[in-house]
Amino acid sequence: MRQQSPSSWAAICVCIAALVHFALGFAIEFSVDEAHYVLYAQHLAWSYFDHPPLVGWIQWPLVTLTSCEGIIRLLPELLWILSCYLVYQVTLEVHHFIQGRNTGYLTSALPSANTCGLMAVLAIIAAPMPHVLAIGLLPDTLLAPLSLGLMLVALRWLIKDHFSIADWLVTGVLLGLAGLSKYTAAFTAIALLLIFLSNPRKPWINKLGFWIAVVVALILISPVLYWNWINDWISFKYQMAHGAGSVWLWRRLGAYLGIQVLVFGPLMILGAYLFVKHFIHGTKLSLLALLGFFVIPFVVFISLSGGGGLPHWTSPAWFCLAPFAGIGLAKAWSTQHHHLIRILFITQIAICCMGFTYVLSGGISSAAFKSNPIADLYGWKLAGQRAAELTQASKANGIAVQNWTLGSRAAWYAQPIPVFVLDARKDQFDLWFGQLPRGANILLINWSGMSFAPPVGSGPAFERCEPLETLEIERFGQILSKFDFSLCRNWQGPELTE
Repeated sequence: MRQQSPSSWAAICVCIAALVHFALGFAIEFSVDEAHYVLYAQHLAWSYFDHPPLVGWIQWPLVTLTSCEGIIRLLPELLWILSCYLVYQVTLEVHHFIQGRNTGYLTSALPSANTCGLMAVLAIIAAPMPHVLAIGLLPDTLLAPLSLGLMLVALRWLIKDHFSIADWLVTGVLLGLAGLSKYTAAFTAIALLLIFLSNPRKPWINKLGFWIAVVVALILISPVLYWNWINDWISFKYQMAHGAGSVWLWRRLGAYLGIQVLVFGPLMILGAYLFVKHFIHGTKLSLLALLGFFVIPFVVFISLSGGGGLPHWTSPAWFCLAPFAGIGLAKAWSTQHHHLIRILFITQIAICCMGFTYVLSGGISSAAFKSNPIADLYGWKLAGQRAAELTQASKANGIAVQNWTLGSRAAWYAQPIPVFVLDARKDQFDLWFGQLPRGANILLINWSGMSFAPPVGSGPAFERCEPLETLEIERFGQILSKFDFSLCRNWQGPELTE
């Protein structure tokens, strides 16, 4: 490592990881969430049922040019690279802030800023979950660099103690874009507010620039507010119910914490612990406020996890923790504590590589369809194309699935055939394709990974369903899943409403 500077090594490691992401991006089909968000780009709107619109808007130029998964996935890759760059820059600024506010032992104990930046980037690269965000565009992929940008804004405030009009404008734009990315950006905004409040004086509240930033942020998120206003605030109602989850259980909380350690890695946790141990005193209030960019969203999601939650929801928070973890790891490295850091880093990289291999293999070690989560990433393109052909040949009114998670891949790969979700839950598909009319004939897709009995009989159902054919999906000689296509005639149920 002496042959290259720490910044060069950081760039080299990011490039190696990016090449792996690039290869995987062309090798696998869209996941359920990815397909849902590229459909956002195909159906541009002021906002959407389950998320703000930026995740769709930002993909629109690429989606209008190509349907190739690998090309469309260049966008999350660029955002991941930007996030790594911002992690490095935030680490340098935190290092500079500690140096500027301390003298004596604390300052002399600081490793070099570039070494801290390298360690922070390595902590991100060694964590499995950020690689998922680098391959597939999720709202969290957008929120991570925006949260880091707001951390830079916060550090600039802490160091300078005042803002120019340009600084306030940048703050307003970042807040607005974060609000257009995901509703949980509210937690990042609270963390930024705590930074301003950590100053005993409050000169910002009477500044014109502060109110300009507020107005800019509100203007940017106004499409979301307008769309929800004319749609009975359905996004906010959905998100509150979704965040609350189901019955709260302690075992879900324990499982969520364990998954967080696994997907973001003990290396990050060790580094954060060492930072708190060695550097939190001296500038305690300011640094504690800065740690709010991690603590606030993480604590909220952990407290809700007893009712259910997805592990990637905390991803922007972990990106914001990485600069502190980098400083802590660099401190341990500088004191010759190399052994544990090497073991954790190599172990986590090995887990990432095993994950990449498992995805490329199709999870062929799993014997049963439902036990293989990777099967979900293969076969939908072929099934969608065949469903479109059968729909046209049978002159059906469209395609139907029985769960919304099956609808996005069907709608993307069978486009422009409309897709209807046969349940009573109102969702984005109702807004895109309308409601299934009475008397309609539909091509029903049943996937082995989430199988349902055909909806025939009493209640909302068809008069009859006739099996047409079965499509088996193979990879490396083993069947991963199968798709059953049926022609269902004469929709007998009521209009599909809530």
